[in-house]
Amino acid sequence: MSKVSVTGSKRVIDDVIEAAYDHHSLHVTDYDDRYEGFEPGTSLAGAEDVNERLVTVRSLESILDVSAEDADGPGKLADDALTAELEETRERVNELNDRRDELRGEIRDRQEEIDRMEPFAELGIELDLLGGYDSLEVVVGEAKPDAIEDALEAADGIDAFEVFSGGNVAAAFAAPADDAEAGVLQDALVGVDVAFLEVPDADASPADYVAELEGERADLGEELDAVDAELEEVKTEAAGFLLRAEEQLTIEAQKKQAPLSFATTENAFIAEGWIPTATVADFEAVIADAVGDHAEVEELERASFTPDGDHHVEAVADGGSSGGVAGETSASSSATTADDADREAATDGGHATHGSDDPPVVQDNGSAAGPFEVLVRGFGRPKYSEFDPTLLVFLTFPLMFGFMIGDVGYGVLYAAIGYFLYSNYEGTFRELGAVALWAGGFTVLFGIYFGIDVFGYHAYQLLPGDVHWPVDGKGLSPADIDWALSFLVASVVFGLVHLNVGHVLSFVSTYQRHDLKHALYEGGSWLLILNGAWIWIFSQHVPGPKPDFLFESFSILTFGAVSFAGFPVAVGYAAIAAVVLGVVLLAIGEPPELAEVLAPIVNAISYARIMAVLLAKGGMALAVNLLAFGAYIDDGGDGSFHFIFSADYLAEVQNTADYELVFAGMTTAFDPASIGAVGVLALVGGIVVAVVGHLVVLALGITSAGIQAVRLEYVEFFGNFYEGGGDAYTPFGYDRKHTEE
Repeated sequence: MSKVSVTGSKRVIDDVIEAAYDHHSLHVTDYDDRYEGFEPGTSLAGAEDVNERLVTVRSLESILDVSAEDADGPGKLADDALTAELEETRERVNELNDRRDELRGEIRDRQEEIDRMEPFAELGIELDLLGGYDSLEVVVGEAKPDAIEDALEAADGIDAFEVFSGGNVAAAFAAPADDAEAGVLQDALVGVDVAFLEVPDADASPADYVAELEGERADLGEELDAVDAELEEVKTEAAGFLLRAEEQLTIEAQKKQAPLSFATTENAFIAEGWIPTATVADFEAVIADAVGDHAEVEELERASFTPDGDHHVEAVADGGSSGGVAGETSASSSATTADDADREAATDGGHATHGSDDPPVVQDNGSAAGPFEVLVRGFGRPKYSEFDPTLLVFLTFPLMFGFMIGDVGYGVLYAAIGYFLYSNYEGTFRELGAVALWAGGFTVLFGIYFGIDVFGYHAYQLLPGDVHWPVDGKGLSPADIDWALSFLVASVVFGLVHLNVGHVLSFVSTYQRHDLKHALYEGGSWLLILNGAWIWIFSQHVPGPKPDFLFESFSILTFGAVSFAGFPVAVGYAAIAAVVLGVVLLAIGEPPELAEVLAPIVNAISYARIMAVLLAKGGMALAVNLLAFGAYIDDGGDGSFHFIFSADYLAEVQNTADYELVFAGMTTAFDPASIGAVGVLALVGGIVVAVVGHLVVLALGITSAGIQAVRLEYVEFFGNFYEGGGDAYTPFGYDRKHTEE
């Protein structure tokens, strides 16, 4: 990428903007007040009108629910045609939309009146009989009639009363005593659960009034349907025009607002930005063709692709009109006009002074790894001078996720969710769908590895013959506890490899930024500490406190192909020397980081969370199946869990001495030979528990395995070499979809 400046007279700013916009290659950077005498520019004339029309178009699209799928193909749209048709469409749509809002309001009013009147229709008493008495008090409310009667019988100040009810509505008529105060009826009902209703003012009977309101509501609904149909017709006719108008006005708005990023005076302007180096000459030619010598394009900096720290750009020697040193460019010496004077004001000693912003970034990782850019961007887009870790995330995230869940059933569902997102959405959701597809695929693979696990059930047991699966389980039963410890070691070893890759990248990056000495201090020291510490842990030096499973796990994981008794004692001594050397290098180069000297050990142990999530999710699936189907342990066999499912199988388990019943399960209460209500209820309940339980495990798998895998990428891995914070390459211009030039 190259940083260029375009310096010219304000008289040609429109033409320069048009030419740069059509070239669609310049990533414009905002002016940061570094030029003496220059100020940020203002929008071009007509920008306010364009923005107002753009707001109108988008409002009409929202009202008509217009989307890109409603496009009728690209076409030309002249300014006068846009203005005339937009006004005509606006008037027609606004009129229909106002009428639709009015009808919806009237329908809502009718519905509220119906809701208010329906209780009185249920009560069945004429409205004029519910008030207007001199010697009686009347209340109407939603309450239990018995509760009202009990309260009135116990009340003082009421000589007589009568309660009428219909549905859940009651009306109480009471004759107050001669010495009673007004409102004695409501006072008597203070302790009763009653919601008082206001008696509507209507001449018709409640039932007739409700029927009349429902008829009016139906008529209004038909009229609303007609308006909606007419709006749909307008949408069909105007959708293509509105999409073209939005695109046309968006382009015009971008052009007219472009000077907001420029440095300007009364007579001149300076625009700066980044452009692919290969297109600089063509860009210069385009600007020259548009305005001649009224504007000057200068290549200020040329960025390299390798990380080189503070010096991420190179000087441009005699590149066209450019010259001088990196970060500077020669200014025009013929400052004879006001424009030239202003242009010279933006220079310092004959050279332009400009900012130190980093080049923008385009991530291009191919169709397979590309979707994982969404995970990298969650941490921060890579800077131009940084290594893009997307490919490494693509290689490790699905692996960690699949291992932590390790179930064919869940994997198929994750892949199905991913396929749905990938097929039905664009942008971030589509990328997340692709990530879910990969994660689901690896979950299926590890599910097969763990004994063809299908929702926690070892499906290999259904294979014909006495099949022995190499992996006895996930470490959840007494029989396969050695596998749990082996998976712990495997998780830490994976972490060591992952961390080594991060430290190697840090070493290479520092070497390219500075030199070998700094690379040894900042990256080599941690490599020595990390590998030295863990090689010592896996050595036979001081074997007493080291558990046997550290060494036995290698034989278990490789099915006996690899026998590892630990590194020799001499290697252990060499590892200690490596740690000491690493600490010394760290103390020389980065003394403050000595406080984190144990981080390599802690960070590797942090990967044990992979095994922990594996056991947690496997344990949850086992618990669901245990509740639904029951399970037992074969003390005379392999000592692993076996699910029961049926009443006959439960009876066999209970009558077999070597079988230890763990839990009978719900479905085992159903006996096909003697079907009863309890058995059927238990069968249905067991199925519901299984379905709901596995859906919960499925959801928690996303939040636990997904979050833990992302955390390991962000904290342990990225923390060694990656900062992020780059800007996306967004060239000034527009890819037309609905309009033609």
